[in-house]
Amino acid sequence: MKKQFVLAAVAAIFATCATGVMAQNVAVVNGKAVPKARIEALAQQVARSGRPVTAEMQGQLREEVIAREIFTQAAQAQGLDATDDFKMQMELTRQSLLIRELFTSYQNKNPITDAEIKAEYDKFAAANSGKEFKSRHILVEKEDQAKAIIAQLKKGGKFEEIAKKSSKDPGSGAKGGDLDWASASSYVKEFSDALAALGKGKTTETPVKTQFGFHIIRLDDVREAQLPKLEDVKPQISQQLMQQKMGKYQEDLRSKAKVE
Repeated sequence: MKKQFVLAAVAAIFATCATGVMAQNVAVVNGKAVPKARIEALAQQVARSGRPVTAEMQGQLREEVIAREIFTQAAQAQGLDATDDFKMQMELTRQSLLIRELFTSYQNKNPITDAEIKAEYDKFAAANSGKEFKSRHILVEKEDQAKAIIAQLKKGGKFEEIAKKSSKDPGSGAKGGDLDWASASSYVKEFSDALAALGKGKTTETPVKTQFGFHIIRLDDVREAQLPKLEDVKPQISQQLMQQKMGKYQEDLRSKAKVE
């Protein structure tokens, strides 16, 4: 009886230990345990790619980590993990992961503040405030062509129709020369100066020469600049500022490194 009691106790202890081990593992493949942490790591990879990790995916993730272990063991059995090419690829992968962690750590420790975003927005607003112009133009190669179009317009020719037919600007020409709303600073100086000098509804009396050719410009309307609200562009500004910070951080690391 005493011997049977000892054997039963040992069996119970073994069963308890086995249960604890299995609770930490997904499965055991060819005698090698596959830890549950791999499922969590794989789920994080899926989440980083932008796909939601649902409860229904748990079974798929489990099968995936088991399949990976099976295939990994097969590759190791063939000695594929001992080749120089594999070792180099592993080193490159290790570097990529470390660099990603380095940059993620920097971003977490140096977040973009609301004050920084507001300051950047104020700079943008100051540079883009003022007047906006809604205009049309017809672009041709030669001055004589431009003068002939101006004469045609004075005789009642339709600006939009002539632009579609004669303008060599493919973007605006197809739209009757329409350049939509823009600040004068959006254009080259010669064009900008001529546009700012025009009255509403007026067309340039003489061709305007720029690096692109000769323009006939008509000013359709003028308004105060329509700037986006801070809240609407906050994510884009934050991303831009972080890119600038990351660029400077990388340059700082490179400048401090001793490269021989």
